[in-house]
Amino acid sequence: MTTEQVQRWLDDYRKAWETRDADAAAALFTEDATYREQPYEEPYRGREGVHRYWSSVTATQSDIRFRVGKAVVTGTHAAAEWWVTLRNEGAEVTLAGEFFLEFDDAGLVRHLREYWHFAPGLLEPPTGWGL
Repeated sequence: MTTEQVQRWLDDYRKAWETRDADAAAALFTEDATYREQPYEEPYRGREGVHRYWSSVTATQSDIRFRVGKAVVTGTHAAAEWWVTLRNEGAEVTLAGEFFLEFDDAGLVRHLREYWHFAPGLLEPPTGWGL
């Protein structure tokens, strides 16, 4: 994977989240993908699992703004910081996190692990974030 290919994938992910499009999100993953949203829980499995997760988690979200830093890419693996502000059931919140991604040869994600933090309010990233 090239940095440009990964950035395009991240841009498609951004569009899916900002529009709450579970179909578009699921299409970014392989049929046998794993999506590990929490480190101590079982991952969501396959496109169906990604779709189910996305449908559920975005149902109460609105005014979503997703930003992503420059991806670090090595072979079929990539990592990138992300920053999201949104309203969840009307409450303003900020999520800051990082993806660790493994891609297949077609540019779809086979494995996703994410780590994120939650804060109330609409916060801006700190200086130097995402470089």
